[in-house]
Formats: sequence, C-alpha cells, structure tokens
Amino acid sequence: MPPRRGLDTDLVVDTAVTIVDTEGIEGLSLKRLADQLGVQTPSLYNHVDGLAGLHRLLALRNARMMADCMTVAVLGKAGTPALASLAQTYRDYIKAHPGLYALGVRPAQLVTPFDPERAAAEERMVTVAVAVVASFGLAGDDAIHAVRALRSVVHGFTTLEVAGGFGIPLDLDESFHRLVEMLCIGLEAGRQPDASS
Repeated sequence: MPPRRGLDTDLVVDTAVTIVDTEGIEGLSLKRLADQLGVQTPSLYNHVDGLAGLHRLLALRNARMMADCMTVAVLGKAGTPALASLAQTYRDYIKAHPGLYALGVRPAQLVTPFDPERAAAEERMVTVAVAVVASFGLAGDDAIHAVRALRSVVHGFTTLEVAGGFGIPLDLDESFHRLVEMLCIGLEAGRQPDASS
C-alpha cells in the first residue's frame, strides 16, 4: 500500500479508533496502525509518543466524544426524559465504540502521569450527569451516588450486551427500557422534599 498523503495526528487517532472498535484494544499495535495507514512504523512517532502516547490520545478522544454526546442528549430535558435520553445515548456510544470506551473506563485521576485534558473532559461528563440527577431533586452526596448508579446500570448492561452475554432470545431494547424505568422510579423515590412547600 502506498504511503498516505497528509498524515497527521487526527488521522492517526481516527485510524486507531477504527482498529480498537473493530478488533479490540489487543488488536492495536504501532505496526498494525502503520500498516493500516500505509506508512513505516517510525513515521508514527512524528504524531504520537509511542503506544502509551497513542493510548492517552485515544482515552482523551473517548472522554471528549462522550462528553459531547451526553451534553447534546440532555439539552432542554429534565427528570425522566433527561435520564432516559442520557442512558440511551450512553448505551449507543458504548455499542458504537466498544474498544475506545474500554480504553477510557479508568478515570484520568488514576492514570500516571495525570492527564489534565482528559480530566477536564471527564469532569464535563460528571457535570452533565449530576445536572440530570439534580432534576430529580438530588444534591451533594446523594447526587454522586445516583450518578454512580446510572453509570453502573448502563455500563453493566451494555458491556454484557456487546459481549453477547444475554443468551435468552428476548428483546434487549425492552429490557434496557425497563431497567432505566426502574432507575427513574428509584430516583423519584429518593427525591428530596421541596423546602418551600
């Protein structure tokens, strides 16, 4: 394959995203990426700091894409419609980008060296999710517990779904809808009474 003209960091990361989403994280190597791009492996070092640097850029891309998707999903919504839209968008994202998502499961705060760009994008995700659960009247620690529940529900269901972990031939969309409905009922039950009433 002849070398691809116009090679830049975005193209390198875009191609790596395609590889990890179709072949998994284990399918990504600098040689595999260079072959896909039609360049020699050393050429990649002009755009990424080795495999570790590539993983960093992928995790950053994941966090930014997720934050953008989540923000759009909840615009103009509150309560159950917001939570249902956020949960479905989160599920759709994992299904569309299973490898990229898997690279981003470990938060930036736990990565060495600390990545402030990724942490900022992840903070955007948390802010969106907290705003959604705040529309159920939850704040402070209660809001964080609710966000963790939401994340656990969507992550658990969808990673099982992507892995083919549901063997019974029953509609998965319906199962997911019911799961989110149960979560909404739980959040409504935990709603704090309005102090003004």
